[in-house]
Amino acid sequence: MEAFLISTGIVALAEMGDKTQLLALILAARFRKPWPIVWGIFVATIANHALAGAAGAWVTTVLGPDVLRWVLGASFIAMAVWMLIPDSVDDEEASGTPRFGVFGTTLVAFFLAEMGDKTQIATVMLAAQYQAWGWVVAGTTLGMMLANAPVVWLGDKITKLVPLRVVHIVSALIFLGLGLFALLA
Repeated sequence: MEAFLISTGIVALAEMGDKTQLLALILAARFRKPWPIVWGIFVATIANHALAGAAGAWVTTVLGPDVLRWVLGASFIAMAVWMLIPDSVDDEEASGTPRFGVFGTTLVAFFLAEMGDKTQIATVMLAAQYQAWGWVVAGTTLGMMLANAPVVWLGDKITKLVPLRVVHIVSALIFLGLGLFALLA
């Protein structure tokens, strides 16, 4: 359960102001159909994070415990630094025509936008650390939905209420703490 709760919290915080959250806002403003967008985000996140979690679980079979501890510690600290760099979304990511409908467009856009993203890399690291693929994927998916679904429905109002810089700093401190804990434990 710890893997689920920590994964949910980390990804929900890491997603604030992330390019995929900005993509959710753009899709909501453009299509004005929240349910297909939310379902597209959900399915894309499950697929993307399931693959990332599997990669994290695989890493534990390749690296020994001492090497894995150092890799995880350094990775979490690198994520802390990365959290302090704000994301932007390219116009190209949301400018395609809805050839696959709102759901399909959202699914493809989100899956591709998550490739190499902070939350995908966090999913790999969390799966490696906790060795609980299912709980980590469920937690990171819930974290994505907690961060993105309200944006689809409430849009700009949410982003004005939440000071993104503070969220990024808190997220960075959490990742730093996890990194130090992995290195010193």
